[in-house]
Amino acid sequence: MEDEELLSLHAKHHGVLAISPEFAVHNKKELGEAYTPGVAVISKLIERYPELKDKYTMSGKLVALVTDGSAVLGLGNIGPAGGLPIVEGKALLYKDLSGVNAIPLTVEQVSPDEVVATLKNMQESFAGFHLEDIAAPRCFEIEEKLAKEVNIPVYHDDQEGTAIVVLAGLINAAKVAGKKLTDLKVVVNGVGASGVATARLLFAAGIKNITFVDINGPVHAGSKEYNHFQTDLVKQSSDQTAYANLDEAVKGRDVFIGLSDADVLSAEQVKTMADNPIIFSLANPKPEIDPQVAHDAGVKIMATGSSQYPNQVNNILVFPGLYKGLLATDLHKVDYGLEKAIAEGIASLVPKPVADHFVPGVFDKGVVDTVAKAVRDYAASK
Repeated sequence: MEDEELLSLHAKHHGVLAISPEFAVHNKKELGEAYTPGVAVISKLIERYPELKDKYTMSGKLVALVTDGSAVLGLGNIGPAGGLPIVEGKALLYKDLSGVNAIPLTVEQVSPDEVVATLKNMQESFAGFHLEDIAAPRCFEIEEKLAKEVNIPVYHDDQEGTAIVVLAGLINAAKVAGKKLTDLKVVVNGVGASGVATARLLFAAGIKNITFVDINGPVHAGSKEYNHFQTDLVKQSSDQTAYANLDEAVKGRDVFIGLSDADVLSAEQVKTMADNPIIFSLANPKPEIDPQVAHDAGVKIMATGSSQYPNQVNNILVFPGLYKGLLATDLHKVDYGLEKAIAEGIASLVPKPVADHFVPGVFDKGVVDTVAKAVRDYAASK
């Protein structure tokens, strides 16, 4: 579709969302039921029992999709207004794929404490917060503080969504490679929001040997050029080697997880990895290593972030079903146990994984329901 045609389409509809009524209002009786005087009965009841707002208002079924536009995939810092079409599009996906109601919101790029205070003061209107496209390291601070301050789930798609799909893919990729998941030696290239969250979940899943590389080279426990969220990860790894560069860090590794930039991994580097290496080259729009280059270097097990190739790692596998499940439970936190349960559910959608199919497709039947069931089952086990 040409740009002019695309712009015309969105301008015609003023975006991709609209509010639709649950009640018809065509006469005085219906007006009284939907609005005054009927709402006074509900308001007085909720005044006495605030928790009933979730039963009698849309707050019990509404997710706030929040961005400051500071880290939009492929576009960078485009500001709150620039980020609005992204969260609006995701709100559409919520509704179309899982029936979940989500409203797109933007906040200014103010301090993390101000963002937290703003969202905390709005929490009575929502059943959950979905954070989107907020740059690291501020996204870590916002999510951690907000989760402690509110009584509804907080989920950052660029962190937990990516981490869950990576773990799901890795569960099946390990089977294809004939390797035990917890024995894998992993290098994570790109230690921003998604890299940090992915590493945290891999540690929680029992993978202990993880090496980290970012724009300034390998991350060491005492690195001055990296923030404490990054250096704290190194301290959790069983490998404390102070590698000099990616050439050294990738040598002998079973897995390369790229959450960074195009063309940063070479065929020569791949050839120094362990036998039957697993490559997750997830940079968009162009991966860390071209799949054909990787294939020519001997790679058989590979995932990308692109729909052009097999095994697309995409957060859309997670968030619609996640909140469909959360809204049906009393869970107030998205913790590592829940993330692992969802990853295992997604992995189960490919019962017989092979090299060219170990990650389910984003439109495969049953994805949303499988994720929602994993959430409900986890809630029931608590």
